[in-house]
Amino acid sequence: MFDDVTSSALRIAVNGLAARQKAIANNIANIETPGYHAQKVKFEEALSQAVDSGRPARVAPSVDRSLEPTRLNGSNVNLDEETLSHVDTSMRYQLTLRALDSKYGLISTVLKG
Repeated sequence: MFDDVTSSALRIAVNGLAARQKAIANNIANIETPGYHAQKVKFEEALSQAVDSGRPARVAPSVDRSLEPTRLNGSNVNLDEETLSHVDTSMRYQLTLRALDSKYGLISTVLKG
């Protein structure tokens, strides 16, 4: 009941978005750290392919180092990019949680009769 493709995909999306929020926070916290390279979390493409194949439970977010050009101190964190990514990720996270809540609420309603 809770391992269907939709539920699995939504849980993976929540985990991936939470990992992205953590990476964004780390990036912003280290904006002035010499030589720090921003972290980028990716999972959407792998999740999409896994959903198409019917096996999303095998997807995990990947964390890569950004290859963007660096500033004079060697850090490549772009505050504008991180801020926009934070807003986008927060909205996606809230939407995904609402979808999960609706799905589980529907199951609860059915079980109550």
